[in-house]
Amino acid sequence: MILFKSLSYQNFLSTGNTPTTIDLNRSSATLVVGANGAGKSTMLDALSFVLFGKAHRNINKPQLVNSVNQKKLLTTCEFSIGKTEYKIVRGIKPVVFEIYRNGKMINQESHSRDYQKVLEQNILHLNHKSFHQVVVLGSGNFIPFMQLPANLRRGVIEDLLDINIFTRMNLLVKERYTSLRSEISQTDHQLDLLKSQIQLKEKHIKKLHEIDLKQATKNQKKIDDLKEEIELLRVRNTDLREEYDSKNPDFEVQHKKDSDKRKELEGYRGQIRNNINSLVKEVKFYENNDACPTCHQDIGDDIKKERTEESKTKAKELNAGLEQIEDSISKCGQSIDKMVQGLKEMSDIMSQVMVNDSMIRNIEKGIDKTSAEKTDTSHIEEEKTELEDKKNDRDGMLDHKSNQLEKRSYYDAVGELLKDSGIKTKIIREYLPVMNNLINKYLNILDFFVLFNIDESFNETIKSRHRDDFTYPSFSEGEKQRIDLALLFTWRQVARMKNSANTNLLILDETFDSSLDADGVDNLIKILYTLREDSNVFIISHKQDLLDGKFPARMEFIKTNNFSKIKE
Repeated sequence: MILFKSLSYQNFLSTGNTPTTIDLNRSSATLVVGANGAGKSTMLDALSFVLFGKAHRNINKPQLVNSVNQKKLLTTCEFSIGKTEYKIVRGIKPVVFEIYRNGKMINQESHSRDYQKVLEQNILHLNHKSFHQVVVLGSGNFIPFMQLPANLRRGVIEDLLDINIFTRMNLLVKERYTSLRSEISQTDHQLDLLKSQIQLKEKHIKKLHEIDLKQATKNQKKIDDLKEEIELLRVRNTDLREEYDSKNPDFEVQHKKDSDKRKELEGYRGQIRNNINSLVKEVKFYENNDACPTCHQDIGDDIKKERTEESKTKAKELNAGLEQIEDSISKCGQSIDKMVQGLKEMSDIMSQVMVNDSMIRNIEKGIDKTSAEKTDTSHIEEEKTELEDKKNDRDGMLDHKSNQLEKRSYYDAVGELLKDSGIKTKIIREYLPVMNNLINKYLNILDFFVLFNIDESFNETIKSRHRDDFTYPSFSEGEKQRIDLALLFTWRQVARMKNSANTNLLILDETFDSSLDADGVDNLIKILYTLREDSNVFIISHKQDLLDGKFPARMEFIKTNNFSKIKE
């Protein structure tokens, strides 16, 4: 049983910074009064928000924050289940969502939705819809059970009977079934692939045997062709070596002698050129000077003429020698060029010989390889080994598929049990007579004498005393509210039987202010008196004069400076 103990909220709707704290198990029945807009129904919105992240009424989250302070909305709810104490803290600006178990915060999931699932599925065993069918009856955003679509009706009943675990199990089985189906498909694909590989491998081995029978002749012919090619290359190399030997063997020595001689002649040529330049300068000196620049003595014309003639004669002799040296250098160059060309031709011959030798070695390797292939059958044995491995893989995959098919048959059987028409429907059938008896019991207490029944599809059948058939929409608002009340108290009784969604808290929001007549109000109070032992009822109402004194506790909301608070 969920025992709600306290609710606290601040900066929520019209509530300010000062927290409003409500003791939820203070009394068996508490009348909640106040003027319109004083904040009576705010406690219901705050409770819904702290537990489910949304208000009871249709109010957007940003609108829940107090419009004056515009921040630090914070709600807290404390309750116990058995000996375990829980505290839920939820806020906006900043965003807060924390769940505490026995004073220690439960590790938050990566996403707030997952954290909310922990609260609803593992702790409360109630979702937003079910909570408002068991705990709340009133105006605002409340949708009576009979106005819910069939799938949501079923969800409420499954929560009450604590059989929604079968729904989650069914979803889990479906997920695993889908995954298994994908695995089986993958296994079939792998089997087809292995079958294809085995067939190809068998054909390949057969072909290898056929090739092996023909390979000897083919390889021998190939070897003979290669040997013939080698013989041609060797003959070619013999011719090349003979050509090489026919070349001047002293090419390199002669080339060095010619190079040294040319270098020596070039040295002589430089010296002669320097001497000629000196003689030219000497002639220019005597032509341009009449006195010695050093001793300042006059140079006679005879001396000038004599010295000039001598210099010119020596210059002619040197030029003649220079021409001879130039001719010798040219001849050396021609000899060197001839030697270089000869050396190049010899180098080309040896290069070709080396290339041919390399080709011979490669061909000999090819002959060795071909010879080895002629007698080597290991490749066929390797192929046979691989074929055997493939067959073993296929046999293992067939065993694996057999296990998968067996598992699928289990999932099929479990799926049949877990689907809506399976074990859940059987459980619901067991409880339907109890539910219908309780509904009709509370309808009689509320002076509404009809025979009300719901079937396993949660469709209603309503008959009057005269056995006339009716449906829920055909009744007046007051009659509908009697049905809604009967269902509410029935669900609470069922929850108490199952101890799943059982709770001490019941909130009637303006139920007494709507369509109930005076007798309906008195009959409802009678029902509430029967709940006092283990319930805490809050009756939110404007009919203060009519209801004062009929409940053991009273709580009044007032507004001070535009902020709602509880009157002390």
